[in-house]
Amino acid sequence: MFSTKRTILQSDNNLFRRLRAASAAMLWIFFTTVFATCSFAVAAEVPSDNPRIQGDNIRIEFDNHLRSRVVACFDKKEAVLGPFTSSETVTTADKLWTGFLLTSQKHERTKDTFGRGERLTVEGKSGTLTKRVSVTVYDDFPAMAFFDVQYTNTGTSEIAIKSWTNNAYTMNAQRGADAPAFWSYQSGSYEKRPNWVLPLYTNFRQENYQGMNASDYGGGTPIIDVWRRDVGMAVGHVEPRPKLVSLPVSMPDAANAKIAVRFTKAISLSPGESFHTFRTFVDVHHGDYFRALADYRRFMMKQGFQMTTPPNNAFGAIWCAWGYGRSVQPKQVYDSLPTAKRLGFVWVTLDDGWQNNVGDWALDPKKFPHGDADMKALVDRIHQEGFKAQLWWSPLSAVPDSQLLRDHPDYELLNRDGSRRKISWWNSYYLCPAEQRVVEYHKALARKILVDWGFDGLKLDGQHMNGVPACYNPAHHHAHPEDSVEGLPDFFRAIYEAAQSVKPGALVEFCPCGTTFSFFTMPHFNMSVASDPSSSFQVRSKAKTLKALMGDNIPFFGDHVELSDGGNDFASTVGVGGVVGTQFVLPSLVTKHGKSDLTSAREKEFEKWLRIYRDKMLPKGQYLGQLYDIGFDAPETHAIRKDKTIYYAFFAKQWKGSVELRGLEDRNYSVVDYVTGKSLGMVSGHNAHLPIEFSGNLLVEVQPQ
Repeated sequence: MFSTKRTILQSDNNLFRRLRAASAAMLWIFFTTVFATCSFAVAAEVPSDNPRIQGDNIRIEFDNHLRSRVVACFDKKEAVLGPFTSSETVTTADKLWTGFLLTSQKHERTKDTFGRGERLTVEGKSGTLTKRVSVTVYDDFPAMAFFDVQYTNTGTSEIAIKSWTNNAYTMNAQRGADAPAFWSYQSGSYEKRPNWVLPLYTNFRQENYQGMNASDYGGGTPIIDVWRRDVGMAVGHVEPRPKLVSLPVSMPDAANAKIAVRFTKAISLSPGESFHTFRTFVDVHHGDYFRALADYRRFMMKQGFQMTTPPNNAFGAIWCAWGYGRSVQPKQVYDSLPTAKRLGFVWVTLDDGWQNNVGDWALDPKKFPHGDADMKALVDRIHQEGFKAQLWWSPLSAVPDSQLLRDHPDYELLNRDGSRRKISWWNSYYLCPAEQRVVEYHKALARKILVDWGFDGLKLDGQHMNGVPACYNPAHHHAHPEDSVEGLPDFFRAIYEAAQSVKPGALVEFCPCGTTFSFFTMPHFNMSVASDPSSSFQVRSKAKTLKALMGDNIPFFGDHVELSDGGNDFASTVGVGGVVGTQFVLPSLVTKHGKSDLTSAREKEFEKWLRIYRDKMLPKGQYLGQLYDIGFDAPETHAIRKDKTIYYAFFAKQWKGSVELRGLEDRNYSVVDYVTGKSLGMVSGHNAHLPIEFSGNLLVEVQPQ
């Protein structure tokens, strides 16, 4: 019996080698036929009986061991993105299960809550483990393929699975491409707060674990992307809750990049028992990662993820008192209001320093000796000057000596060993977002801030808000320790709904301090922010990311201009359609001086940029993120459409040469540098190229004639 099976397997392997050799020969023929169509290439590349599924822009091909590869199809051309790989695998203590001999395949037309589409189901066997992979390409998502993977134990002994991996692909560099061969969007959250968008280099690796990567840094959006100059590929999951997956990206050598979705958890599979991985996907696209993130958002909207509606005043310029630091005094705020009003700011934010401690959130008696009456008087004065008032607040944290933790130690999130979980910045501890009493405590605080004190908005702040660790506090009676992880979005939904219930139209800004934002909390705030950018590039790349994930309706705050290159780069916020803001201080009100001082020269710059910002109001335009590749196009370019006018923003250290004005209609346009008012001539939208020279940035308005 065993000998017979071995003979059959050897025969199958020999056949596979012959088919692979034939496939390689046909692949060479394909590369010599530059304008081959997708339909022709399917017949030419691989034997017709090999499993494959085709959408308008993507094709997934399997070999007879259920290895797969991805083919991108655009403009009647195709790009084979890499070789066949063991894309869906599991690991046990002593084995990596890779090759599953194909036993069946089925094609069908399907319809479900996500729409109509094509579905391919393949099944394969490796020893006592059977794998079934269903791949669906929906008509409404022609560049995405969704994977449902199931493993079944067909043996007589238990199989102890340690981890599973889906959509593990190798992406080949373009032949003859200059370095960098790849750019990438990375979605992990790290204490060093690296760029979300970056070029890859040989030996690069980032795990992008969606759990905690430091004591208080974690969470993210479960999608990563790698792209070449011609085409890109993203993978991720579309589960409706945060999951503790990794999305590793690596570049092991100059010719290849690797991506995958990986989940590590012990799973005991009894005889006859099956388990499913999370639902994952692969997406292909032209240009940079913007399209992939927008595709992901559109699909998640089918699962009920709808972004909020901001108030009209959410687009007003913001002055924040953080320049005065935690030692800020009410008098400093009072005395700064006339200058903020003269410059045209709309919002005044009272930042960290108003409270007695983190956790109790009572007023500091030294600053507000009459308690609530003093705070209400400050808010009333802000309103009298014509501003809206916003208050900084850091939910989910409490210092060790807070009255809250003395009275309610059972509110704490506890590690597996029973220890408290540290939040570094405020030397505090995590509270558990899945504990209902914690939720109710925070809802009451939101109501007090907005009703009793009269504020118009909340600034929710802290890197710890983006993700939380698993909670092992027995007092919470969690069904699973991961309840805290999956319950975090519900916590912020409760705060947002409480705020809107007592003050409809309240502004809720969410600032997760350098982390990569969790998509799962995005429906529960109505202003995103560049979140402590370390450079102007971070301002711009975060804007592109958040506009892809949240759409154009949610205002993006470029954060305090003092955090940009040189501490004065308004152009990076204005050019990407962001809300402008500052933490300026009046030099006469401080003893230590720095880049936040509002000198006379800086005040003139502020007046100029705030006027430009109000006149153009680009946050209310449509950000055209698909027109330019933030990695490969030079100079770096962003475009925003308002009615028939398109505003282009160019960025480079130095630039002299021609630029292409994409997205125009076939008509004539006038071009004006809208910062200086200088005319740059006329262009034809049919083939619009403009010779320019600049240092740092150039912002132009292109109007139809």
